[in-house]
Amino acid sequence: MCNPVEYIKDLIGNPLFKDYMVYTHACTYMDSAGLHQVIDNMWTAYWWYKTCLLQFQGNKSAYPVYLSIDNIAKEKQQQMSARATVLISYLPAGKLDCFTHDERSLTGYQLFHHCMSLLLQPLIAGEDGVKMMCTDLSIHQVYLILAAYVENHCPKCVVAADERGDLLTLPMQNPALMKELLEKRKTGHHPAKFDDYILWTVYTPFWANLPHSDIFLAFTPNLLHQLHKGIFKDHLVKWCLDIVGEEEMNARFKMMPDYPSLWHFKKGILSVKQWTGTEHKEMQQVFLALLASSVPSQVLVVVQAILDFSYYAHLQVHIAESLNGLESALAIFHANKDVLQELDVHEHFNIPKLHQLSHYVQSILLFGATDGFNSKLPEQLHINFAKEVYCASNKHDYKEQMALWLQHQKASQLALTNSTSHEHGYDSNLDSEMEGPGTVLVNALPILPKQQVVHILAKTPAYSQQSIQHLITAHGATMFLPALKLFLIVNPGLQDHFDVFQQVVILGLIHLATPEVPPGCGQKPGTPARCPHQFGTYSRALAYIEWFTLLREPDPSSGLHQVSCLTRQLHWNAAVIHVDKITHPCHVIPKMGQSIDHGWTSTNVYELASDFHLNTYIDLDTFSMSIID
Repeated sequence: MCNPVEYIKDLIGNPLFKDYMVYTHACTYMDSAGLHQVIDNMWTAYWWYKTCLLQFQGNKSAYPVYLSIDNIAKEKQQQMSARATVLISYLPAGKLDCFTHDERSLTGYQLFHHCMSLLLQPLIAGEDGVKMMCTDLSIHQVYLILAAYVENHCPKCVVAADERGDLLTLPMQNPALMKELLEKRKTGHHPAKFDDYILWTVYTPFWANLPHSDIFLAFTPNLLHQLHKGIFKDHLVKWCLDIVGEEEMNARFKMMPDYPSLWHFKKGILSVKQWTGTEHKEMQQVFLALLASSVPSQVLVVVQAILDFSYYAHLQVHIAESLNGLESALAIFHANKDVLQELDVHEHFNIPKLHQLSHYVQSILLFGATDGFNSKLPEQLHINFAKEVYCASNKHDYKEQMALWLQHQKASQLALTNSTSHEHGYDSNLDSEMEGPGTVLVNALPILPKQQVVHILAKTPAYSQQSIQHLITAHGATMFLPALKLFLIVNPGLQDHFDVFQQVVILGLIHLATPEVPPGCGQKPGTPARCPHQFGTYSRALAYIEWFTLLREPDPSSGLHQVSCLTRQLHWNAAVIHVDKITHPCHVIPKMGQSIDHGWTSTNVYELASDFHLNTYIDLDTFSMSIID
C-alpha cells in the first residue's frame, strides 16, 4: 500500500506530461460565436467549474487499485506506456471461509471499506491542500479530491428495487443522509430508510470523511460492463435469439460479408466459448441490419434504440445534440420495450444495469466524455500489474513480493522521470507558463480544427503485376475491362498489368457537427481486387468500384437506408476512379428476408444479392455522419 499523495506529486510534476496538463476549467466550442459547447476531457465539463480533481479506479475482480489525475489529457492517460495511470495498492482478496455464508458478504464489505479508508487517509489529511511542484515549474496549492470512481454497479440515486425498469427522474443519494442513517443504526436505532436504501452495516464507509467529495456523483459510466456485456450481450442478444432462433441467428452471422477490421464469426456466435468486450462490440456493428425482416418492426425499434444509445455514449466529443440523442434513444427504448413482454421473451425490466443508463447524460455533463472513465485501461493494466507480477513471484508469499515489486516500480519510474527532466533541460529558474498545446484558456473560443483526408496504401502490393484476366477471374472484378476503357478515355495511357492492394486506409477526423465530407455514393466494399494500384507512366493510385443506387429513405423501424445494385445493360455498373476521390468507406449488408438463403456465403453474397442496407453502425465515424441532419 502506497501513499496516493506521493503518486499524485509524481504525476502532476512529471515533465513528460507538460504538454498534456491543464490547471483550469476550459470552455471549447464548435463555432466562433461560442454557441455550441463541446465536452470531451473532464476540464471541459461542469464539475471543473468548482473543483480540480483526482480520478480513482478500482478493479474488483483482482483488487488492484489504480489512480490517475484528470489534469492530464485523457489521450495521454489511456496510453499504457505513458504511465499516467498508476497502481497504488493491492487489496486483500480472501475468501473469508472462516465466516458463515450469511456473514461473509457483510464482512467482505467491511474489509473493503476499512482497507480503502487506510489507503485514502492521506487525502483526508490534505483537506486544506498540499503544495506541489507542477509541470509549469511553479508550486501550487493542490486540493486532492476523489472525483470519479469507476465501478460496475450504481448506487447513485434513490430508485426503489422494483422501479429500476422505469424511466424516472429521481433525486441523487445524499452522503450526509447516508452517514446519518448509519450512525443511527450504529447506536441501536432502526430508521425505516435504512432498509429502503438497502444499506449495509458498514458504519464507517471509506468515503465518509473524504474532503470536497460526493461519492454518489463520483460513480461514472462503465461502458464495458454496463453497455457491451450488461445490456447488449446479456439481455438484448438473448431476447433476439429467443425470437429469431439460434440456428437462424448463427447462419446470419456466418454469412456476413467481410469488411476491413470487422470480426467475421465464421462459425457463428454459438461456438464462442469466452466472450470479451471486443466480440460484443463486433456484434453490435452488424446486429441491426442482420435482424432486419426477421423480427417484428417494434423489436427493431428497440434494438436500434439500444445501439444508438451505445454509439452516442462512445462519442469522444459531445455537444448538446449528441446528449439529446442519448436521452432520446433511452426514451424510445422505454416507449417500445413492452413488445418483448408481449412476445414472452422477457418478464420484467427491473434490471440494475438498465437503470444505470439514465445517469449517463448527467455524468458526461459533470465529468466529460465516457472514454475518459472506461474500465478497459485498468483491465489492461491488470495484466501487467497483477497477473504477470504474480507469475514472477514464488506463488507462496506472493502478496509481500507483489507489494515489494510495486515499490521498485515506483522508484524506477521516479528515476526515469528525473533523467528525462535533465535530458529535456527543464530548469526551475525558467519563467513558468500555464499555456501549452494541451491547454485552453477559460475565456477562449477555440474551434475544433478540420483535418485533411489522407489515403494510405501499403508500401508493397499484396498481389503484384496482375493481368486484367486475372483481376476478372480471381478477384471478381467482372466489369473491370469496360470500366478501364471509360477511364482511359478521360485519362489516356496504356497498362495491361496492375499491382493489387488489399485495402486503402482513409484517415481524417470527422467531428460530429462539422464533417469533412458528406457520405459518398455507395460503393462495393473491398475484396482484394477492389483497390488496384497502377505504376509506370500513370502514378496516381486507382480503384475499381461497383456502384449502388442513391440512398432511399430510411426504414421507419430500423432507421437504415436501403440501396440496390446499379446496373447497365444487365451488368453491374462499374468504374475505375482515382483512390483519392474516395471520401469515406462504407459497409452494406444484404437484405436477408424472414429466413436467410443458405446458398449465400460471405464470399458470394455481393454477387447473389441485389438489395442491401447501408450499415451506419460499422464504426463511430459512419454513425456520426448518419445522425447529422
